[in-house]
Amino acid sequence: MRYKIILQYDGSRFYGWQLQKKERTVQGVLEDILRKLNTGNRVAVTGAGRTDTGVHAWGQTAHFDLDTRLGDEELFQALNGNCPRDLRIRSLERVPDSFHARFSARSRSYRYQCYRGERLWLRNQSWICGNLEVEILNQAAERILGIHDFTSFSRQSTPKEHYRCDILISCWREEGEFVNFHITANRFLHHMVRYLVGTMVAVSQEKLSMTAFQQLLNDPQSRVHVFKAPPQGLILEAVDYA
Repeated sequence: MRYKIILQYDGSRFYGWQLQKKERTVQGVLEDILRKLNTGNRVAVTGAGRTDTGVHAWGQTAHFDLDTRLGDEELFQALNGNCPRDLRIRSLERVPDSFHARFSARSRSYRYQCYRGERLWLRNQSWICGNLEVEILNQAAERILGIHDFTSFSRQSTPKEHYRCDILISCWREEGEFVNFHITANRFLHHMVRYLVGTMVAVSQEKLSMTAFQQLLNDPQSRVHVFKAPPQGLILEAVDYA
């Protein structure tokens, strides 16, 4: 039987999503939990996206195949009963074998939190970067709407067929002491949101011109200098399959 789960996690003590031999990862912790429920045998977990070290999630989605006598509610409780304090399953449901957490997804939504206040304990879930010109940030955000080649705003760790993404939502909002960037797209490249946020903030702080920002979109280049926001402000909010 194939199960779909939606989970949240505090990424502060995880070395990202993807399984690693020596480091603590979200996929690794989930597979260790499922191994306990499957008489010591591995159950592979596939996520909708590979969040980086320090990145958080509210609506990460994953699937796994498991033959069990446990009912859905019993399995849900058993998973959460074995979860560490920084990981929690929000929902669990049976899905057809054709469902794939990554390839069935239509879009993904992220939020990046920039904090303008003085409460230091928020440094683990936001980028403390002082005052920001929201109007300028939104001028930059509007320019990336639609389909663009984001080679300039990605880490080319492995070759890809193309670097085009369709940006459906791109906006900055003042939300209390936070200025948050909200973005939804059909796909994201490695480090793409962090490069976009870092570079837009640089435009707001007059470290880079709007013309130069636009040129990075118009003339995509690999290994070009862009600004990179730290990981702790990034949150995977939702994955849409509709």
